[in-house]
Amino acid sequence: MASQTQGIQQLLAAEKRAAEKVGEARKRKQRRLKQAKEEAQEEIERYRQERERQFKEFEAKHMGSREGVAAKIDADTASKIVEMNRSISVNKAALLSEILTLVYDIKPTVHKNFQYTK
Repeated sequence: MASQTQGIQQLLAAEKRAAEKVGEARKRKQRRLKQAKEEAQEEIERYRQERERQFKEFEAKHMGSREGVAAKIDADTASKIVEMNRSISVNKAALLSEILTLVYDIKPTVHKNFQYTK
């Protein structure tokens, strides 16, 4: 009887040690996964920064500075506004005359679907 309880005690102790080892292994695995995730995030961030730097170099090389592009856009806009204002001043009188002629020259007619009934 004593040998049976001693055997059971040994089995329980072995089971406890096995459960502790499994628990430790799970913790190690979680730590490794967390560390791998952090390393991956760092690598992603480094890659993103490198690509951003390359893009900025490309942009500066091919498009010039942002200020230069903005100045060119402003100059184009100003020239287009000047051209539009010139076109308005040239065509304003003729356009108003045409609109007034259309408004004043009304020719009343009966619609083709009108049916006169007595």
